[in-house]
Amino acid sequence: MQTLLRTPLFDRHLALGARMVPFAGWEMPVQYEGVIPEHMAVRTDCGVFDVSHMGELEVEGPRAQELLQLLLSNDLERLADGQAQYTLLSNESGGIIDDLIVYRLSSFRFLLIVNAANREGDFEWLKEHEIAGSDVRDLSDEYALLAVQGPRALQRLGLSDAPAFSFAEGEIDGIACMINRTGYTGEQGVELMVPAEDAPELWDRVVGRGAKPAGLGARDTLRLEVCYPLHGNDIGPDTDAISAALGWVCALDKEFTGVEELRRIKAEGPQQRLVAFVMQERAIPRQGMPIEGGGEVTSGTHSPMLDRGIGLGYLPAELAEPETEVTIDVRGKPRRAQVVKKPIYKREEGPSGGD
Repeated sequence: MQTLLRTPLFDRHLALGARMVPFAGWEMPVQYEGVIPEHMAVRTDCGVFDVSHMGELEVEGPRAQELLQLLLSNDLERLADGQAQYTLLSNESGGIIDDLIVYRLSSFRFLLIVNAANREGDFEWLKEHEIAGSDVRDLSDEYALLAVQGPRALQRLGLSDAPAFSFAEGEIDGIACMINRTGYTGEQGVELMVPAEDAPELWDRVVGRGAKPAGLGARDTLRLEVCYPLHGNDIGPDTDAISAALGWVCALDKEFTGVEELRRIKAEGPQQRLVAFVMQERAIPRQGMPIEGGGEVTSGTHSPMLDRGIGLGYLPAELAEPETEVTIDVRGKPRRAQVVKKPIYKREEGPSGGD
């Protein structure tokens, strides 16, 4: 049996009565009080997630940017020091090895925060493609990561607003950390990167300021409401960025791994597209359920904000337009759904400073 890894906050989760589950090789909290109250706390006030299972890779050297420009889909030339960017690590066929965020620490030093399940694979891929003047290191075990999200997140932490996808060194109640204006919920908030040994104290301070502990269950329902893809479900090495509606993070005018195939797919038009849908009947869609006409659900859940089933899935291109009615096989029963524009849920005034 595989021995599950534990984050520096494992004891804090047990003390709070969290239900722990295996996830990407880690023992992680899926919920504390319950998915719905934790979801609602993030939508209405402030929640805190332990995301220390995520990987941290550092690329350093005079040719660090050159290496990453060749391997990542987005254009690093657009970044200044203190700015971050959502991007893809792609293979030769344009498939998505991982989706990640790259942080420019300086012109010679970059931080990549990658998905937990892909940490080793990403590191090996980057190491295999290293060029002279670049050095890739895995720093994951040295750091913990706390995501503090919600419309009152900045107020709870005593932070001022700042542009989304920016970052800076700072502190919370005297604990030094990297304050990243990023997140996975569609709400305002930050992700705090801190040395592993300081994580329990930082967690206590954040919870003490009124952030409600939230688990993987709420993290999934929140990201699905705003249509953020999950690697391993909605995207992967066998899905290309154009079909997955991630062409906006692909700088097709530069050279990077798989770009020729992505240019071809864009020019010809993808055969299928990743779409968002809302159930029109009482039913909860789940990954793997067939969609009539040749589609398939990749992620599905019950939306606490809409009080109905929602999901993401691939459909043939001709069925992928918003307002198209589709039928999903929900455990052998046909149930009607409608394709909708993304995101499924949108705060009226719109999130800012860390969406």
